[in-house]
Amino acid sequence: MHPEAKANEMKPDKSFRVWWMLLRPHTLTAAFVPVTVGTLLAVLEGSFHAGLFGAMLLASILIQAATNMFNEYFDYKRGLDTAESVGIGGAIVRSGVQPKIVLNLGFIFFGFATLLGVYICLLSSWWIAVIGIVCMLAGYFYTGGPIPVAYTPFGEVMSGFFMGVVIVGISFFIQTKTITASVIWHSLPIAITIGAILLANNIRDLDGDEKNGRKTLAIIVGRKKAIYILAIMFTLSYAFVFWMIFSGYSTWWSLLVLFSVPKAYSAVKQFIGKSKPIEMMPAMKATAETNTQFGLLLSVGLFLQFLFI
Repeated sequence: MHPEAKANEMKPDKSFRVWWMLLRPHTLTAAFVPVTVGTLLAVLEGSFHAGLFGAMLLASILIQAATNMFNEYFDYKRGLDTAESVGIGGAIVRSGVQPKIVLNLGFIFFGFATLLGVYICLLSSWWIAVIGIVCMLAGYFYTGGPIPVAYTPFGEVMSGFFMGVVIVGISFFIQTKTITASVIWHSLPIAITIGAILLANNIRDLDGDEKNGRKTLAIIVGRKKAIYILAIMFTLSYAFVFWMIFSGYSTWWSLLVLFSVPKAYSAVKQFIGKSKPIEMMPAMKATAETNTQFGLLLSVGLFLQFLFI
């Protein structure tokens, strides 16, 4: 039976939990953290506009949530998601929500993000509109279009670049109307930990993705080497913080990020020796939590730096 027909036969479950899981809330910190870091760097420069911060934060969360919905829709349409799949929202394959509703909801979120973008542009620069459009296209074509980025080895780089470097940079620019070297350096460890979330996801889904023709980084290098790469990515994130401190771009307060090291270690350790997706869910969760802890601790360090200047 065609998957569309199966979805139509299911009795729709439209409880709050279904819509909440569709948002994939564990991924939304990847939108919250970059905005917070970029804004706090602007505060250190003496610039802060609460309206711009709120609009940027909400727009980033909406774009991330919309990207998750497009991912849910297109993976379903390509037959990747089933009721037994792990790590998905499951609104379509488990709860009977019509696929078009999920797709259209993603576009609606993009629409609200666009309205917020207009407000941001009015108070900063219309160049932000160009960058915002590119970000939304990246979110759509990650799993949409004829050659989705998610089917290539470049997913980690793309997600890290847009959600890390670009979002941190925009959040700083709209407050200060400039970009500094410090902003770029601070964005890199954030970008790496965001990319790590996707790599962890691809390690977990390696077997299923390979059967469906994907060529992710994890598939190309193999599960064992992909776990090594994940460990290297975490190590680089912490190394960047030390480099920023010794280069004068940050202060010793940034060493608060070291409190997230146990979570990063746990993420890597829990992948080793596992082969079934359900067995790797704790490792996937720990990777997302590492991104959250690292970003929030870096933000706390920046805030304390502001307080004790």
